[in-house]
Amino acid sequence: MADNKAKLTIAETSVDLDVLSPTLGSKVIDIRTLGSKGYYTYDPGFTSTASCESKITFIDGDNGILLHRGFPIGQLATESTYLEVCYILLYGEAPTQEQYDKFKTTVTRHTMIHEQITRLFNGFRRDSHPMAVLCGVTGALAAFYHDALDVSNPVHRDITAYRLLSKMPTVAAMCYKYSIGQPFVYPKNDLSYAGNFLHMMFATPCEEYVVNPVLERAMDRIFILHADHEQNASTSTVRTAGSSGANPFACIAAGIASLWGPAHGGANEACLRMLEEIKTVEHIPEFIKRAKDKNDSFRLMGFGHRVYKNYDPRATVMRETCHEVLKELNLNDSLLEVAMELERIALNDPYFIEKKLYPNVDFYSGIILKALGIPSNMFTVIFAIARTIGWIAHWNEMHEDGLKIARPRQLYTGYSERDFKSEIKKK
Repeated sequence: MADNKAKLTIAETSVDLDVLSPTLGSKVIDIRTLGSKGYYTYDPGFTSTASCESKITFIDGDNGILLHRGFPIGQLATESTYLEVCYILLYGEAPTQEQYDKFKTTVTRHTMIHEQITRLFNGFRRDSHPMAVLCGVTGALAAFYHDALDVSNPVHRDITAYRLLSKMPTVAAMCYKYSIGQPFVYPKNDLSYAGNFLHMMFATPCEEYVVNPVLERAMDRIFILHADHEQNASTSTVRTAGSSGANPFACIAAGIASLWGPAHGGANEACLRMLEEIKTVEHIPEFIKRAKDKNDSFRLMGFGHRVYKNYDPRATVMRETCHEVLKELNLNDSLLEVAMELERIALNDPYFIEKKLYPNVDFYSGIILKALGIPSNMFTVIFAIARTIGWIAHWNEMHEDGLKIARPRQLYTGYSERDFKSEIKKK
C-alpha cells in the first residue's frame, strides 16, 4: 500500500483507492468510489468502517487513551467541571473565564421546562422504566420548542444545544419523582449542574436536601466521564437520524432509545444485577469459577471493554471517586462489599490480568450511584444526561460539515426473482 493510494484487485479488475491519514489513529481507505465499480464492502456492526470525519473525540483502545478535542480524559475529570467539558466538546477549545461564565449562566437560566410538559408524565404508567419515559418526553419537547428549527442556521443549533443541555437533568429527575409518586422538584439556579440534579432527585416539599460537596463532585465526574465516546451506537444513531434533517429533539430521543440497550448504556445496571445475583462475598469464588468456564453462560459484567484492550482510562478516575464516596458515606452494604472484593480479585488474579479484564467505568459508576441512593433503573437515565452533550456536539458537527443522508448497503441473501401466485380465495 502506497502512502496515499491502495490497490484493490477483484478477479482481473483493479481499483485504486485513496488512503486518508488522520491526525491520530489508523489510516483509512476511502472506498466511496467502489459503488460506481459495482462493489460494496460488508462490515456488520461497522467495526472496520469510518462513517464520518470528526474532530471531537479520539480513542486508542490498545493503549487506553481517550481524548476530547485533544485533552486527556484524566485531566478533564480531575481539573475541570462538566459544564467546562460541555463547552470544549461543543466549541472545540477550553473557555476563557468570561466565556465560561456566560455559558454557565445561559445553561442555568434555561433549566425550567414548559409547565404543560409536566402533564405528559401522567400518560405513563407509574411502573414504566424511566428510560421509556425519558425517551418519550424528550421526543415530545419538539412540540414545545419548535421556534428554532432551521438546522442549517448555527444560531438555531446553538439555541437547541442550550435547551437540551439545560433541560435534560430536569426531565430526568422528573422521571424519577414520577416513578416513586413524589411531587416534582424544580431547578434551583444557585446550585451547580450536578448539585442541581441531586437536589431535584432527593429534595421534597417537606424536607430540604443539602448537597454534599463530595457527592456533588462524584456526580459531576460521572457526567464528565460519560460525556462522549466517539462513534458509539447511540451517537451513530443520533447522526443517522440527524442526517435526514430531522428535528433535533427527535434525534436525541433516538439516541436515548439506542443507549437503553444492556450492551450499551445499560451495562452499569446489568453490573448491579450481577452483584445482586452474587449476594455475598462468600459466593464470589463460585462465580469467579463460573466466569472462567467457557461452557458456562455466566459473565462478569463491568469488566473489560469492547474498545479498550488495556485499562479503561475513565475507570482510573472513577475508581478513585468511588472510594472517596464510600469513605464519605461510611456505608456498610453487602453488595458494595462484594464489589470491592471483586475489584481486588480482578486486579490481582492472573486470569483477569492476562485477559485484561479490568474493572471498567460501568463497574465503578454503578457502585457510586448505588451508594448515592439512586435506584438501578435510573442508572442509564443518568448516562443519558451526561451523553446529551456528546450527541449534541456530533449532531452540530454533522450539520457544519453538510448533510449527507445515511444509507448503508446490504448483502442480500433472500430469494431471487420468482413468480407470485395467490393461494387466497377472493370474495
